[in-house]
Amino acid sequence: MHDRKAPLLLCAGALALLTGFAAPAHARTAAPQPASAATLAATSAAIASSTASSTASSAAPATALPVAGSRAAAEPPTVYGKAAILVDAETGAVRFGEAENRRMPIASLTKTMTAYLVLKSARPGDLVEVRPEDARYAREGGGTTAYLRPGDRLPVKDMLYALMLPSGADAAHALARTYGPGVAGFVARMNATAKQLGMNDTFYVNADGLPMPGSDGYSTARDQAVLGVQALRDPLLRQVTSTRRYTTARTGTHRSYTWSNTNRLLGSPGAVGLKTGFTRAAGFSLAFAGERDGRLLVGVLLGESVSSRRFDTARALLDWGGRVGV
Repeated sequence: MHDRKAPLLLCAGALALLTGFAAPAHARTAAPQPASAATLAATSAAIASSTASSTASSAAPATALPVAGSRAAAEPPTVYGKAAILVDAETGAVRFGEAENRRMPIASLTKTMTAYLVLKSARPGDLVEVRPEDARYAREGGGTTAYLRPGDRLPVKDMLYALMLPSGADAAHALARTYGPGVAGFVARMNATAKQLGMNDTFYVNADGLPMPGSDGYSTARDQAVLGVQALRDPLLRQVTSTRRYTTARTGTHRSYTWSNTNRLLGSPGAVGLKTGFTRAAGFSLAFAGERDGRLLVGVLLGESVSSRRFDTARALLDWGGRVGV
């Protein structure tokens, strides 16, 4: 791959600025505060510098960074996808990077931003009405569906399970339509939020990641790791993405539903999320997270050609990151 150690160090610094943590891998800090405009501006500049350095560098193998205070690190596991990253959510240190600044379609990883943005606008108990156009959008677009029934009104909390577990494009459409207001307005807010978070190599074209005429949108493993760290700071979103199976009983406003999570990493020791994705253009993707020795590690795999292998690779990266990060 083309990335060298220097760009990865810059990337680690940028991520540390964004998440509000100090750069050293061993540092422990208080709970981060919301980033100021000045901090976000500094983050954007650092990310731009990192991207420019990566682009200018010549081809090099995937780089695993040595960790402060550790002895010689073991060799990282083999990654078969087109891009990957593993970061320490507490410190912002990049444990592993391979083509992490490469722009690619990300399929349903898009829904993480949808969930993140909805929770900035809505309360978990707010009701969202499902309309025929939401079900039709998923059906005609060939997307995965939560099989939401038009006329039902579900709480935002339940809609997040419908969005993130079965990866419902119908749920994504309903949420975007409600909280845009309008789908186009919501997508514009997604892109504005991405810029605010310093995700300068990300462009969303819809709320679900389905292919669109002319463009599928794009992001990078690095940008999705930044989003993953932020998303998992929300207790509800962390709970949702860590759930393997969810049932909501029939109420006066909606019928009963049961959804299973497409993330086969869940059930592994310490796994806490995050989101799967697939389209023909994107291949198989996975945003994942796991706790190792009291630390949360967040990773992203893009462009994998074998569905099951992404979960094996994620598990191996988490185990390896836990060993070398002490």
